[in-house]
Amino acid sequence: MSEQDNLQPVDGNEEKKPIETTTEETSQTETTPISEVDPNNEDVVFEEIEASNAEDAEDEGNNERHTIPFKEYDTMSLEALVIELEKLVSTEKVQAIKEHVDGIKNEFNSKFNTLIDEKKEEFLNDGGNEIDFYYSSPVQKRFKDAYKDYKGQLHQHYKKIETNLKGNLENRLRIIEEIKSLIGVEENINTTYKHFKDLQEQWRTAGPIPRDKYNNAWNSYHHHVEIFYDFLHLNRDLRDLDFKHNLDLKLKIIERAEELAQDDDTNRSFRELQVLHKMWKEELGPVSKEHREEIWNRFKAATKIIHNKRQAYYDELDKVYEVNLEKKTLIIQKIESLTNEGAKSHNGWQAKIKEIEQLREAFFSAGKVPLKVNESTWAKFKEAVRSFNRKKNVFYKDLKKEQFDNLQKKLELIKIAEEHKDSTDTEATTPLMKRIQNDWKKIGHVPRKDSDKIWKQFKAACNAYFDKMHSKKNAENEVEVEAFKAKSELLDSLKTVEFTGEKESDLELIKTQISAWKEIGRVPSNKRFIEGKFNKALDDLFKQVKVSKNEAELIKFENKLDELSNADDSRHLDNERLFIRKKIDEVKAEINQLENNLQFFTNVKADNPLVKEVHANIARHKDSLKLWKTKLSKIKALY
Repeated sequence: MSEQDNLQPVDGNEEKKPIETTTEETSQTETTPISEVDPNNEDVVFEEIEASNAEDAEDEGNNERHTIPFKEYDTMSLEALVIELEKLVSTEKVQAIKEHVDGIKNEFNSKFNTLIDEKKEEFLNDGGNEIDFYYSSPVQKRFKDAYKDYKGQLHQHYKKIETNLKGNLENRLRIIEEIKSLIGVEENINTTYKHFKDLQEQWRTAGPIPRDKYNNAWNSYHHHVEIFYDFLHLNRDLRDLDFKHNLDLKLKIIERAEELAQDDDTNRSFRELQVLHKMWKEELGPVSKEHREEIWNRFKAATKIIHNKRQAYYDELDKVYEVNLEKKTLIIQKIESLTNEGAKSHNGWQAKIKEIEQLREAFFSAGKVPLKVNESTWAKFKEAVRSFNRKKNVFYKDLKKEQFDNLQKKLELIKIAEEHKDSTDTEATTPLMKRIQNDWKKIGHVPRKDSDKIWKQFKAACNAYFDKMHSKKNAENEVEVEAFKAKSELLDSLKTVEFTGEKESDLELIKTQISAWKEIGRVPSNKRFIEGKFNKALDDLFKQVKVSKNEAELIKFENKLDELSNADDSRHLDNERLFIRKKIDEVKAEINQLENNLQFFTNVKADNPLVKEVHANIARHKDSLKLWKTKLSKIKALY
């Protein structure tokens, strides 16, 4: 194939235009592996180069797409995808990021749709009506805003260049017609040649044209330039001078192509090869016929070497993709296995859920798979996860039925407690109230939305009974009344305590006061507020001695446990244990939420103020959790 073999012959001055090809037929760009097409077709590489150059010729900013790195969008979270899209739209030329934006958009939509499916299943399993389901998130709004910004910029860009493209095409067609008109003109050959060189200069500066007109326009131009040079046989010196100039430049292009053929960076060498082909076609004219076949074959040979090395590179890349496919297939099989195993308890399912989350992360980080199986692999993965979720949801649906049954049992206990809360028959009612309290503990979980409400209702009825019973008892207990007086006096004396300044001895002094407080004994139930005043006074003393907050809390808690353990009614100790367990759950939930929040800062430096604040909050909550667990261990020791 010579450098002009793709031009059509003409009859006289009537041009037979080459058959036009559509953008789709010629848009095999650098980002699409050449291995995706027939490797036995030696013209494929030249078609790819011409298609890419045609795209760049329409809008020179397109060329920058080669320098923007593609990232593994399939491994990114929704938040990371939005950040990457916002970055591209704000920092790169809008016409150069189409393939990047399309890749991000496809990944975001796929992952967000999967998330919506999961949320919808949860909503329906919680008893919701499908017609009422609605889900949105801030990350979705950010994505839509960034994508809308991209489309707006792209529209404005192409609107701006549309008129220029049409005008430039008309100008180039005019130049071709003028070159055609020079042939056979009877005037001074030097004047004609000068006119011809002027037209060539106009062509070089005529600007970009629509990509679907690119090849036809250039082929027609080169064709008529060659005809003009043949016409110049009357003035061989002028023609040969141009031919020699063009030959020298084309030899330099060939030498550079042969250097690139030795370069191991196949993508970089191929991109520069595209530029060389563009120079060959757009900037240089023909050479003498005796050299045309020789130099084109030499340029073609260097081009094919670069293409073959690039082909080998993609072949190796395909092997990596095949390994990634094996990894992802194995992950899908593990998810299916976990689904088949299932679980028989809440804890069992929670453990399985954690395993699934780890497998999901492993799937997203496993890397790309061959393009031909990408969609099917993703579909299998989504179906495997959905199957797991469906089976999990069936379990929790049955569990909710069990929780509803437990709710009915607890409502019956509430009814008994409220019927007997005003009873004065303490001998018969007290054992009954204690029994239903024990029965309450044995009944399993109830729906979360009802848990606090019914517990408060049950506790209020039980407390009403026991408070009245203790109130009557306290009224008859002069010892407790005297204890209240003694504690009031001791509380007043704490205001005048003097410390030595030595922490150990001062701490012993405080402990002595606590021991004295304990020895006084219990006070009437309606006077227990004095315990709070005592703890507040202790706080002031601990601050003076500079005792740590946790140490002070434990000292006060031991004092509190001593009183609770000596009480006639064990419900106080039970309530304290339940309270501590609830606080532990709350603190754990806070820690989990904060650690989840850190995942949204994947591309943020560790010294970012927000990140540092989250880490500080986690540390404070972990310190608090340690204190609550210590308290729980101390109260458990009393049972």
